[in-house]
Amino acid sequence: MSIVYLDGDYLPIEEAKVSVLDRGFIFGDGVYEVIPAYGGHLFRLEQHLQRLNNSLQGIHLENPFDNKQWQKIIEDIVDRNDNNKQDQSIYLQVTRGPAKRDHVFPDEISQTIFVMSTPMQPVSQEKLNKGVSAITHDDIRWRYCHIKSIALLPNTLMRQIAREAGADEAILNRDGKITEGAASNVFIVKNGKIITPAKDECLLPGITRDLILEIAADAELDFCESDISLDYLQNADEVWLTSSTKEILPVTQLDNKPVGSGKPGPCWKDMLARYQEHKQLLRSGEAT
Repeated sequence: MSIVYLDGDYLPIEEAKVSVLDRGFIFGDGVYEVIPAYGGHLFRLEQHLQRLNNSLQGIHLENPFDNKQWQKIIEDIVDRNDNNKQDQSIYLQVTRGPAKRDHVFPDEISQTIFVMSTPMQPVSQEKLNKGVSAITHDDIRWRYCHIKSIALLPNTLMRQIAREAGADEAILNRDGKITEGAASNVFIVKNGKIITPAKDECLLPGITRDLILEIAADAELDFCESDISLDYLQNADEVWLTSSTKEILPVTQLDNKPVGSGKPGPCWKDMLARYQEHKQLLRSGEAT
């Protein structure tokens, strides 16, 4: 039975209740984070908590805890849901809490704070061997995509559109420039150079994205942060999708056409191996 944290209490998930007047339920007025735990070790906790704090500041909501308090709660959830050190995905959410329904922020705020864990399933070997498919789609979301908002209806719509098209992900473009996937960051490889869009308000500053750039820098690989046009994406040698739970996925079909050779490329294979090395260091406590 999964144990969750809700407003100061640890309890079975079946017993966790939230008011129907919670502004997260009524307005999507809240933010969230997803943090992997490999073998009980949290992945880049400091960076995830910094992004959480940035998102809270973005919606003018005070952070309910400092980093040490967050760490204690999250580690408690990991321990209480430990199943032979199975990898976990920790989801945490902070909303403005219950209040009379009014668009304006309430004068008195009682935040709702929720943390849960789910087993993290590794990407299947079949997907790693064959790659995944994606479509391109206009970016229909709001302007502040750097805030990890719980208001994810546009993202879910685009993932559903991708699914109905027989694809795994929708890669978004705004004014002719690639921003990110509906639930991922995007990288391409062209002539051996790794390229990803620079961080701005149009995309989420991915924690896995940043680690890949650190790995590339440490290995002295050729990489940059730059605008990617839709045409450049469609003519890339390799396309990758990255996220904390899916790690690095190769896109081998884009808009029903093969990417490069139509198979996972050599740069992706090299980066995946380097990423897995980092994960092993994390499992052993030698990395964060």
